[in-house]
Amino acid sequence: MTDTHTAEPSLYQIMGLVRIVNLDPEGRATLEYEARPEMCHSGGVVQGGFVTGWIDAAMAHAVIARHGKGFVPMSLELKVSFFAPARPGLVIAEGWVERAGKRTNFYEGHLKAPDGTVLAKATSTILLVDTERVVAASKAATQ
Repeated sequence: MTDTHTAEPSLYQIMGLVRIVNLDPEGRATLEYEARPEMCHSGGVVQGGFVTGWIDAAMAHAVIARHGKGFVPMSLELKVSFFAPARPGLVIAEGWVERAGKRTNFYEGHLKAPDGTVLAKATSTILLVDTERVVAASKAATQ
């Protein structure tokens, strides 16, 4: 039997990331995604997990913009409210710090259509964990 392992698509590719528009050290991030037809369920509506993931990623990028790459943002709680359906095409995810503590932070975010219509909003409680600790735990778990 031969090993025909091929490179897996990155998370950014799977999620349809088009570009990171802005990373503000004050704790704000803007990302653009391409919602694809295969991300949709009945009626051409993007499945809610993608919407949630896009906003979650924007909030995580806002954390990294504010605190640097020495920390991994770990979601302790995530709440999403859906206001309008996301459809195939460009969508804009934004995340920002609402209140920052030493280790526990509160972020908010939303997903918008290109015309500015807010499609969904989210809040998240995020724990800052030392990157080295996360990498060590991952290595230990996979050995």
